[in-house]
Amino acid sequence: MQKRTLGKSNLEVSAIGLGCMGMSFSYGPPKDKAEMISLIRAAVELGVTCFDTAEVYGPFTNEELVGEALAPLRKQVVIATKFGFDVSGSDQRPGAAGVNSQPEHIRQAVEGSLKRLRVEVIDLLYQHRVDPNVPIEEVAGTVKELIQQGKVKHFGLSEAGVQTIRRAHAVLPVTALQSEYSLWWREPEAEVLPTLEELGIGFVPFSPLGKGFLTGAINENTQFSSDDFRNKVPRFSGENRKANQALVEVIERFAAEKQVTSAQVALAWLLAQKPWIVPIPGTTKLERLRENCGATTVKLSSEDLRELESAASRITVQGARYPENLQKLVGR
Repeated sequence: MQKRTLGKSNLEVSAIGLGCMGMSFSYGPPKDKAEMISLIRAAVELGVTCFDTAEVYGPFTNEELVGEALAPLRKQVVIATKFGFDVSGSDQRPGAAGVNSQPEHIRQAVEGSLKRLRVEVIDLLYQHRVDPNVPIEEVAGTVKELIQQGKVKHFGLSEAGVQTIRRAHAVLPVTALQSEYSLWWREPEAEVLPTLEELGIGFVPFSPLGKGFLTGAINENTQFSSDDFRNKVPRFSGENRKANQALVEVIERFAAEKQVTSAQVALAWLLAQKPWIVPIPGTTKLERLRENCGATTVKLSSEDLRELESAASRITVQGARYPENLQKLVGR
């Protein structure tokens, strides 16, 4: 597995990470714990060193899973988690109780995450969503104190807008921004990527396979379980899935030419964009994990990239990427 450094930080991780959310949360019922522990450990054997979780996934159960799985392998891995949602109410869906980045809440969240992850220090701590009620300077200052106390190593932001990134970075260097980025969500290219390059901040794209859509495994007839988040995503309505199939077909053609899979083409495209981009595809299946890791060996020439982007740019992707209540939380 190739390694990459996130921006100008000294944080080196595998070129492909593993998003662990779907093991416990958001994509149907939680998966078998023993199987997921085995999968996470298999990822380490394949060279994955970057694992992503958050206190709100579950809530709490995903951190516990990741902590148990990686406890014997702690020195080999980088564990990233997130604070910033209120998860104390009866309705514990992310965002249901709103965002909360009050300094005391951040400190409490970190203490909880340290215990659940079974670590003495969090390698990379993200603010999960920007809290409009707390100045980002105050958030960065609180994380800075936690770094000074030896509880956190690196600071990250998730789904933040460029002004917030700049303001946070002025107080405490931001190691990484985590946001959605893929062949079917390219908005970060306009302002976010140039800002990250200028400031020397790494980029960790989540949903690099379009929540599974770019793999070709989902079509207009696919039925999601009742507790699958994609049921609420406009982009995943049956009508929009049918329209968006055109993009999948473009990727499938490239994959056939290269004798690789669609997922590998989509990930290789992301890796080719910048040397400080580290996608974190999620999976609950060993064969998909191996497939995703194999994307690091897929080489796309500059001509390949031009052709792929040209073909993709002729397709207008249909549907918003979030329902309205969650869309309000991004790009602040």
